[in-house]
Amino acid sequence: MQLIHDYYAAFNAKNVDAMLALLTDDVIHDTNQGERSSGKAVFVKFMGEMNQFYDENLVDIVVMTNSDQTRAAAEFICNGKYLSTAPGLPEAKGQTYSLPVGCFFEIKGGKIARVTNYYNMTDWLNQVR
Repeated sequence: MQLIHDYYAAFNAKNVDAMLALLTDDVIHDTNQGERSSGKAVFVKFMGEMNQFYDENLVDIVVMTNSDQTRAAAEFICNGKYLSTAPGLPEAKGQTYSLPVGCFFEIKGGKIARVTNYYNMTDWLNQVR
């Protein structure tokens, strides 16, 4: 599904505006082991924090969809660098990490209406400690 590939291309380019153009105004965002949020404004805040703390690039992206293209899933490897210490997490010292990630999407009207991310937080913590 090109929509999901475009979303990840924008992510890798750190082009938040291009990502936002692919989302519904009331997009739901489920962060890994975090809270559900909705709306583009909250998404922009989240991405700003992500870009402050991490430099990430996604590779080996595989996208799967259901028959009516209302749901999609993606699996990829997130290669990253921990740039600055995020609240409640270990001290950042420029550690690098490589982490398998799964993401689930709901599609409405040709746009992404829900993004749900999952990765193994224990694996990430072990890599940056």
